[in-house]
Amino acid sequence: MNKLLLIDDQEDVRYSLQRIFDSPEIELASASSGEEGLKVIPKFKPDLVLMDVRMGGINGLETLRKIRAGNPKLLVILMTAYGTTQTAIEAMKLGAYDYLLKPFDALKIKELIANALKAARDMKQVVSYQPLLQSEDYELGIVGRSEPMQQVFKLIGQVAASNATALITGESGTGKELVARAIYHHSDRSSQPFLAVNCAAIPEQLLESELFGHERGAFTGATNQRIGKFEQCNHGTIFLDEIGDMTPATQTKILRVLQNGTFEHVGGNQVFSADVRVIAATNKPLEQAVATKQFREDLFYRLNVVRIQMPPLRDRREDIPLLVNYFMEKIGREMQRPPKSIAASVIRTMEKYHWPGNVRELENAIRRAHVMAKSDAILLSDLPPEISGNAAASPTVSVATAAADDAAGLARQLFQWAKREPKLKIIPAVERELVIQALKETSNNQVAAAKLLGITRATLRKRIEKFGIQRQLDVK
Repeated sequence: MNKLLLIDDQEDVRYSLQRIFDSPEIELASASSGEEGLKVIPKFKPDLVLMDVRMGGINGLETLRKIRAGNPKLLVILMTAYGTTQTAIEAMKLGAYDYLLKPFDALKIKELIANALKAARDMKQVVSYQPLLQSEDYELGIVGRSEPMQQVFKLIGQVAASNATALITGESGTGKELVARAIYHHSDRSSQPFLAVNCAAIPEQLLESELFGHERGAFTGATNQRIGKFEQCNHGTIFLDEIGDMTPATQTKILRVLQNGTFEHVGGNQVFSADVRVIAATNKPLEQAVATKQFREDLFYRLNVVRIQMPPLRDRREDIPLLVNYFMEKIGREMQRPPKSIAASVIRTMEKYHWPGNVRELENAIRRAHVMAKSDAILLSDLPPEISGNAAASPTVSVATAAADDAAGLARQLFQWAKREPKLKIIPAVERELVIQALKETSNNQVAAAKLLGITRATLRKRIEKFGIQRQLDVK
């Protein structure tokens, strides 16, 4: 039995709502003010509150604030005849499930209440948050107990103990930079600088200057001498992300640094040296780039001393509950609030999704769910529609699907008819009837009839002659 509490200071409104929701599946209670509603809630224990905004005494927003303070999981829908943008925003900020303007359509409000009550039922199945990770797991942000991730962890440990160059490969969003930071964190250079450079994000003409520095007057706008990342990172570690997007000229300079640790400023002749460990990453197949002469072969082998391949999230689905747990904890810490809980059905749905954006997409989905959640629990409806499977089909798609279904059903009936009448030729018979019906529907307007049938007027005329269809009216 679903319990619905109606709070409105107008008796006729409460009466109308009671009539609308008079059902054996819903138990109703009502209150004429916010104060009275707050007293009813502990006794009645409703699943949902439908409440007016403007009332005598404390208003709906203040009542909502008190309800949320006492019972964050209780869903509240606000309604008012004086809707303003500010009120709507404030209501949603306070955690209202939805916001309605009076007068409202009975069918629409029934649908809304049904959805809200379903969300309330789902929340009763929510599994409370339970820490699944050790504190050190949160420091590096690399989470996983699957076999592919265990292999990654082993390689991190092995490469961290040396000064070898490492190449991290894998799809976008798999956490390549986190691996680079983990290598640095566990290496002998952890007390020295770590700098990350996204080679794809810096314009081609500026990347060389960013890495190696430039002399005054080296190019337009170079009003002062500037040192580059390699000088800044001396004795430390530099992470070159998306190195596959680096230009051939810059690749040559990177190769020189890896070979003998020397480089020159842009626009200068002085040779500088730097002791820098290089960790590179790419989401592109460098072997193919080497084959097509887009990436230097000698640089590839210099970088590919230790290869760490990051698995896509779809290949380590057993890690999704851990990752969700990690992001819930992370967001809770950022907001300085206890982590929200999450329904088991949400976890199961996320485990089935293919995650083209990998771990980054998962984090974004959890952050969105935190924003959209109407209470302290994340439900399936809070996920992006492409993940939850609730993406609404457009009317065009819906109509086309319905038409296809109808056509399939009609075809099955026709074939059954043909079995009973083996001498009947199905296609000519159906085609003749379609032409007759189209002409009737359009009052013998051939242009309109042809458009309705999806054929040209010339084709329609041929069908009329072929089937000997006698028209009652003049052709328009």
